[in-house]
Amino acid sequence: MTPVNYFIDEAGDTTLFGRHGKVMVGTEVVSSFFMVARLEVSDVEALESDMAALRAELLSDPLLNSVPSMQVAAGKTALFFHAKDDIPEVRHAVFKLLLRHELRISVVVKDKQSLLAEVRQREAANPAYRYKADGHDVYDDLIGRLFNRFGQFGVNRHVIFAVRGNKPRTESLKTVLDQIDAGFADDFGFAPHGTTIVHSSYPSLTAGLQACDYLLWALQRFYERKEERYLQAMWPKFAFVLDLDLPAPKTRGKPAHTGVEFNEKHPLNLKSRAGV
Repeated sequence: MTPVNYFIDEAGDTTLFGRHGKVMVGTEVVSSFFMVARLEVSDVEALESDMAALRAELLSDPLLNSVPSMQVAAGKTALFFHAKDDIPEVRHAVFKLLLRHELRISVVVKDKQSLLAEVRQREAANPAYRYKADGHDVYDDLIGRLFNRFGQFGVNRHVIFAVRGNKPRTESLKTVLDQIDAGFADDFGFAPHGTTIVHSSYPSLTAGLQACDYLLWALQRFYERKEERYLQAMWPKFAFVLDLDLPAPKTRGKPAHTGVEFNEKHPLNLKSRAGV
């Protein structure tokens, strides 16, 4: 059975505090949101080939190849695509390429103001509690929420995580996924998936992670800058965006719950996010 290929990346940061415990959330120094994404790629080899060909084409373009980010020594576009570092002409070409491929991205978004409030509550309940600066706990929680939306049942999975910091956390992340599957099996009496192979890698080595970075960048521009055009253009590639800290409206007399999912039937835009 051909495995389903997932590529996992993040956008934003998990930083809440600076020196001496100063709150940094709400300043321009850190992001306002943290998000984790899972990109499903139908044909990994085709994506790798097309992105390599595009990069070679752009690097040979006399109108572009003198740009500093296009130089090998800069360690940026000449080696791999990264939306934050790429110039607008490159971004435009990469986004057009991604629209031609069969990709589906799912994202969980955390508002860091809400995260800060949760940390303060934990500190009040347990004076010994300290928020971990590496953010692994937050990341793992979002991974759990992301993979609780199971996607395709009964398939083998090949999951590639972008390395966080200096060390891969392959075994820890495999444990998170195994615990989700074990919980499902306990509840329903059968395993939701076949085998799951987990790797950690770097975007410079993996076109799937570069594609995930680009789609996350479009979503991050929406959340951080309220800029819609990139997200609107790429929305057909989004399976869902789960916004954890939006209060969902009451339905049929039931109490409101936390979190709103945006999807094909409920597209994410400035109006829809403000109107929930």
